[in-house]
Amino acid sequence: MAKRINKVEEAQAILKALGLPEAQRARLAAYTLLALADIGKGGDWAKAQRRSIRIHDILQYLKTEHKRIYAENTRETVRRQVLHQFEQARVVDRNPDDPTLPTNSPRTHYALSIDALAVIRAFGTKGFHSLAAKFTAKHGALLEVYRASRSLTLVPIVLPDGRTVELSPGKHNVLQREVIEQFAPRFAPKATLLYLGDTADKLLYFEKDILAKHGVPATQHDKLPDVVLLDSSGRRLFLVEAVTSHGPVSPKRKREIDQLLKNCSLALVYVSAFPDFAEFKSHLSNIAWETEVWIAEAPDHMIHFNGDRFLTSLS
Repeated sequence: MAKRINKVEEAQAILKALGLPEAQRARLAAYTLLALADIGKGGDWAKAQRRSIRIHDILQYLKTEHKRIYAENTRETVRRQVLHQFEQARVVDRNPDDPTLPTNSPRTHYALSIDALAVIRAFGTKGFHSLAAKFTAKHGALLEVYRASRSLTLVPIVLPDGRTVELSPGKHNVLQREVIEQFAPRFAPKATLLYLGDTADKLLYFEKDILAKHGVPATQHDKLPDVVLLDSSGRRLFLVEAVTSHGPVSPKRKREIDQLLKNCSLALVYVSAFPDFAEFKSHLSNIAWETEVWIAEAPDHMIHFNGDRFLTSLS
């Protein structure tokens, strides 16, 4: 028996051919395309229409033609996560009947662009992929635009051995860069980087064999702090938590790591790294004793939570 035609999957295939990123090919996006093109469950893509409709009309169409019920508060999601990207990709035109409408006008409407409509009507024919290729060549694939945009916002970081890696965007990874490029040269100048996590790639840098040699279980890397540095000359392991959204080396966190590294042969140095004093003050009551604090905006100094070993060295 032939597979039942699935209009949602067909719509997703069209969006992919038009250069939309995966997030903008989700089911809600596919249903939105069906509503814009006036394609019901048994509709024919060759008969797709260019018609101006509001987001409210889209939701009503889906309810009537596809039995998909979306609450009215979904309108903002459709606007921000679907139609905005459709407009960027030149799949739709906003307010083609009245370009003078303000951005927040209740009469804001959308219609398939002339170029996109030609591709959509060709779906299922031999000429579809050729037309889609011409569309993306003319307007650019949003997927590639987004990838290029992302590459511009990556956080480059120079490793101690001189190599450069790129972390995903975000305050957390910016602080990790500061730990590698500012903290390490000052307080662990002979250290080797053994582990560096990334908010998007937990295993961005991982010297599992060296860690295992010193009793650090490689199979539980997801429990390690953000940055791990080995100071072989002093036989110390620096365990650094970069504190932005997540917490510092708290008493609970310290006990967890102590247990994880119970077979480690090195002296453990716990460090909570903060971007600034404001962030430090917000976590002050949750920092474990016998740990260190480093603040990126004052990179030449450390705060020692218990400094008895420094006091006794003076006696």
